[in-house]
Amino acid sequence: MAVTDDYLQFVLGQLAGLEHVAWRRMFGGIGLYYQDRFFAIITADTVYFKVGDANRSDYVSRGMPQFRPYPDQSPPNDPNTPRGSMSYYELPPDVLEDPEECATWARRSVAVAVASSRANNGTPRKSVPRKKALSKQKPAPQRKSR
Repeated sequence: MAVTDDYLQFVLGQLAGLEHVAWRRMFGGIGLYYQDRFFAIITADTVYFKVGDANRSDYVSRGMPQFRPYPDQSPPNDPNTPRGSMSYYELPPDVLEDPEECATWARRSVAVAVASSRANNGTPRKSVPRKKALSKQKPAPQRKSR
């Protein structure tokens, strides 16, 4: 599920109206962040935006598919229902082609990401660099040899 450099640069260009978009490679794809808020996934040269109750109907009404991290798998209890992520939907191509519209939809996804983190913790999440978090851990107790 690789992402070509040309497609990544195209998406970032379309999101230029949303300043300070950062990206990171992850699990063969790319994650897009706005002020440390994870709001989009790019995989196989397809972009998926985060959705919630406030914006899900925009995607569903256009028949856009959900992000499916394991497209070949179905839930064991219903082999006809695709396993997907309710949180990310493919961005409609006409929206991606219009930089202003793309930035507007991205802002809605960022708002969903902010609301989601507040709902989970009661307060906004702060990102902690992995190395720093590990350095604060106490060392494991040493066993005494007999």
